[in-house]
Amino acid sequence: MKKLIISSFLLFGVMALHAQVKKVVADKIIAQVGDKIILQSDIDNVILDAKRQNTAYVPTRCEVVESELVQKALLLQAQKDSLTVSDEEVDAKIDNRIRSFINMYGSQQVLEEIAGRSVYQLKEDFRKTFKEGSLADQMRGKILENIKITPVEVRAYFDKIPKDSLPFYESEMELSQIVAYPKPNREVEEYVTKQLYDWKRQVEAGTKKFEELVRLYTDDPGSRETGGQYTLNRNDKGVWDPAFLAAAFRLKEGQVSNVVKSKFGLHIIQMVSRSGDDAVVRHILRIPPVTEGEINDAKTKLDSIRAKIVAGTLTFGEAIKFSEDDNAKFNAGAISAPDGSSFVTIDQLDKDLVEKTLKTLKIGEVSAPQLYTDERGRKVVRLVYLRSKTEPHRENLKDDYDKVSKRALEEKKQAAMHKWFAEHLPSYYINVDSDFSACTNITEWLSAAAKNNK
Repeated sequence: MKKLIISSFLLFGVMALHAQVKKVVADKIIAQVGDKIILQSDIDNVILDAKRQNTAYVPTRCEVVESELVQKALLLQAQKDSLTVSDEEVDAKIDNRIRSFINMYGSQQVLEEIAGRSVYQLKEDFRKTFKEGSLADQMRGKILENIKITPVEVRAYFDKIPKDSLPFYESEMELSQIVAYPKPNREVEEYVTKQLYDWKRQVEAGTKKFEELVRLYTDDPGSRETGGQYTLNRNDKGVWDPAFLAAAFRLKEGQVSNVVKSKFGLHIIQMVSRSGDDAVVRHILRIPPVTEGEINDAKTKLDSIRAKIVAGTLTFGEAIKFSEDDNAKFNAGAISAPDGSSFVTIDQLDKDLVEKTLKTLKIGEVSAPQLYTDERGRKVVRLVYLRSKTEPHRENLKDDYDKVSKRALEEKKQAAMHKWFAEHLPSYYINVDSDFSACTNITEWLSAAAKNNK
């Protein structure tokens, strides 16, 4: 087991599930751990599902077999250790996955047509897989819960890496921002509100279809091509604007809401379908335009905050409370990379920030108020604080300790899992079909299977 795959390729794809429901007669058992079997269709469906979803990496048959063997062994041990998972936890995971499928395929109806099963049936089909996956994850967590890494171990790990194999990093920065949204005047809001009510009347009169108006007028680029459609869950209060969510769930199927004001702008919402706490809606978003004067008001507000920071009477951390970005209270205003890291590179930042601010900003400085347009098309004013900046360099412990320590910890976890399996494999009944005898990544499993067959 030269490289143990810690995260399993679980069979969670709708198309894979559909294929599972309609197994062919030629399906066969290709491996077994204790009383847990792995079918040929399990392996084929994982690979087919990865291909259908155009994932960046499609696992090989050998890799999937290893992952399934690992999964079954962890599940078996979890049951031996009397680990449990609540029905509520399983239901929540299933509901989240079903919602992601509905978003992927556009509607519950399309999902059910593709799967050939109702959402209720899909949830029942998923139940065993999700419960087993949760138990295996718990077992993995139990094995690794005490695995930590010390600075001495990080240094030893780093020293083993050939110097010519160390990665090269471009310049990275830690940036934070305080934002202000210019407020449109009352007359402009009233004008946009009247537009939205006019479109509502057209839909209700049957002279226009809601999705046609979306494509013509919405300011939400993320839903324009889908007719303004989103899938909601009443409990996703941290995902959706509260006013938008509340207004949506007051609607009956086919009904169009009055104008709703959210933090993103003004909306009208149409209920497409609803099932309990889940709903499919369409919406039209209009962002009332702001004038130069209103932009200048926002700049003046941020300028006064900046003056206090520069004077030393207010720290940037203390000033974060003035930011109108809802996420600021959770991330201290950090501008994050796509992977969630607090370190970003130039190519991950918007053009305005790079060209208008970073060229002259020094570490520890706060920029003058800067106007930009966010991903939702809103005019925003911001102050930017440059916390740190690295020069392009070869990896070293001084600048890249966190990256190195994460890799070192991952290696230590892999070793711990390898040791655990080496100790426990002899206690399991293991059988692997001869079709997989050439898989070098499951050598230990094949050896254990050979001993069982003697």
